[in-house]
Amino acid sequence: MAIKVKLRQKPISGNRLSLYLDFYPPIIHPETGEPTRREFLGQYLFSETIKDEKGRIKKISISPLDKKHNKETLQIAEQIRQKRENHLNKPEIYTGQEREQLRIKEIGERNFVEYFKQLADKRKASNHDNWISVYNYLLAFTKGFLPFARLNETFCNDFREFLLSTQSLKRTQAKLSTNSAFSYFNKFKASLKQAFKDGLLQTDLNSRVEPIKPDETQRNFLTLEELNSLVRTDCKEPLLKMAALFSAMTGLRFSDIQKLVWGEIEFINGNGYVIRFRQQKTKGQETLPVSDQAIELLGQRKSPESKVFEGLNYSAYGNKHLAHWIGAAGITKDITFHCFRHTFATLQLSQGTDIYTVSKMLGHRDLKTTQIYTKIIDENKRAAANKIKLEL
Repeated sequence: MAIKVKLRQKPISGNRLSLYLDFYPPIIHPETGEPTRREFLGQYLFSETIKDEKGRIKKISISPLDKKHNKETLQIAEQIRQKRENHLNKPEIYTGQEREQLRIKEIGERNFVEYFKQLADKRKASNHDNWISVYNYLLAFTKGFLPFARLNETFCNDFREFLLSTQSLKRTQAKLSTNSAFSYFNKFKASLKQAFKDGLLQTDLNSRVEPIKPDETQRNFLTLEELNSLVRTDCKEPLLKMAALFSAMTGLRFSDIQKLVWGEIEFINGNGYVIRFRQQKTKGQETLPVSDQAIELLGQRKSPESKVFEGLNYSAYGNKHLAHWIGAAGITKDITFHCFRHTFATLQLSQGTDIYTVSKMLGHRDLKTTQIYTKIIDENKRAAANKIKLEL
């Protein structure tokens, strides 16, 4: 029995229509082995109709550019439909080389922007938000459609320059910061790496494209004297105070402290306490030695699945209490929660801990990331040396 392949449309967000192939009878999905009737093409049209409040269909006008996009996309989708139908019903007409060329061409017609969105949707929490931000800039730069066949070094470098010169989508009349562009372009490069692994790119574009160089940022930190001042100062949010001091004593990020459970804290005879956890940011599995004093700070141990900092959330409300606590301790520096991690690094280095050990304790994958703290220490040493002045 011949398999019929029809091109159909499904409404999606943004008043768009996602294109997919409808097979009858169903075909076997190559990955799941299960019968399926749908194959989404990763391409979309701009809808020329809309539902009013009463559910009635009304025609709307779209721009000439969108009409051109619809026409070209439908032509490409129809070509894919015809080839799929031919391939399913007359596979013998293709040689092995022809089938491979057909596969590469079909991949080349897929929409990279939709593929990026799928990768973004697999991320969680703040990482997901950052990937969605990159997706929004891709939408702005590509108008929502970029076939894999047109994804090359020239496009990557053009997108790189776009991020370095475009306006921020979050702050009106403000240029996107270099460090945000650096972060966003790295996620774009990560998607290129994944696409190459998935067989959607024939070349490893990620390795060929230069990353954006970040601006050096000021890493504020606390001295040991200031840290002890905070210990003696009351905070209206005791849980926040405990978490901040714990970060200064362990170097843990807020995200890792927030999800820490008692079962991840172990005591090893002869070695003391360690925390075994997976970093929220890098996904690396870590074993972090911690001091007895840091554990004492946490209070009574609870069940293994219980969160150590139950109820700790990142919010503007929490940041307000953090600022009040810092000010009440007589500290005038601009201190965020992440500065307690910086404090851990700088205090360790200033007390003589070697940079390799500090890098491992911070969970850095690259020693260069840790070296920024050595520059801070050197600057402090220079400032201390200049304090001794003779009246010559």
